[in-house]
Amino acid sequence: MEASLTSSARFALGTFSVDGKPVPGLVVDDRVADLRGHWPSMEALLAGWDEALPVLDGLAGSAGWPLSDLEVLAPFTPGQVIQSGANYRTHVVDLAVAHREFSDPAEEAAARAEVGAMMDRRAAEGTPYLFVGLPGAVGGPYDDLVLPGYSDRHDWELELAAVIGRPAFRVTREQALDHVAGYTICNDVTTRDLVFRQDMKEIGTDWFRSKNAPGFLPLGPFLVPAHAAGDPMDLQVTLTVNGEVMQDESTKDMLFDVAALVSAASQIARLRPGDLILTGSPAGNGMASGRFLRDGDVMEGTITGLGTQRVVCRAES
Repeated sequence: MEASLTSSARFALGTFSVDGKPVPGLVVDDRVADLRGHWPSMEALLAGWDEALPVLDGLAGSAGWPLSDLEVLAPFTPGQVIQSGANYRTHVVDLAVAHREFSDPAEEAAARAEVGAMMDRRAAEGTPYLFVGLPGAVGGPYDDLVLPGYSDRHDWELELAAVIGRPAFRVTREQALDHVAGYTICNDVTTRDLVFRQDMKEIGTDWFRSKNAPGFLPLGPFLVPAHAAGDPMDLQVTLTVNGEVMQDESTKDMLFDVAALVSAASQIARLRPGDLILTGSPAGNGMASGRFLRDGDVMEGTITGLGTQRVVCRAES
């Protein structure tokens, strides 16, 4: 019988800077236990997730550093980054409407109804829209975000991210969550005017240019094991900019749930421990209102039970 990805203890995992070096740590309340005696890194821990869980359970009461004394880094460096587009119903409707011009409110209402019906059919009959990102875009949960000077249309997209803990290849939706180690927070920052190719419109979207600048994937603060995260389809995703709520939606609004996304990704790619599956972003990003990130903006993103990340935007010098 295969080992189960379950556990009884409630803790989180992360990577912290200690004497200038990244150190894997186990977080319980406001204390962090050093895990270097067992694993040199979070990546190594994830590579043996099934074997790691009972050890982590036993360490959950260990003494450690005060969390407030440590610099929190991205919880781990992912192997593959698989992103999901157009996966929240309301978000898709808002974006579709934002790309059109209307002469009266009735036209906008009709467009919303049309796109909404399309999304309902897609959820019932279609497949997730997945694409690949770069691990090099990952930043820490409290790092400054440098806004590249080649555009003034950088946008926020807070997302629930699933972390693979057991190899998965062509698994069913029913099997998929058994391969998830846990969950974390990711802000999938996007340069909106680079999403669509203007020189070769038949190619369509250009996710490489629009999503992979350094720091465009603030990750963390922690990885929360699946057993402690609760139902991934009943979490609240909330992002504020300078204290103003921009995104505030339940993961219930997803068109394709976490299990469907992991299964779909595994039909093409061999998923490995430490791979990151982004699940899409809810409504409320800047594209819908025309308000994009500016120098000095402070983004705070939180997801139920997963903590809060705080990122300050800086103009490129």
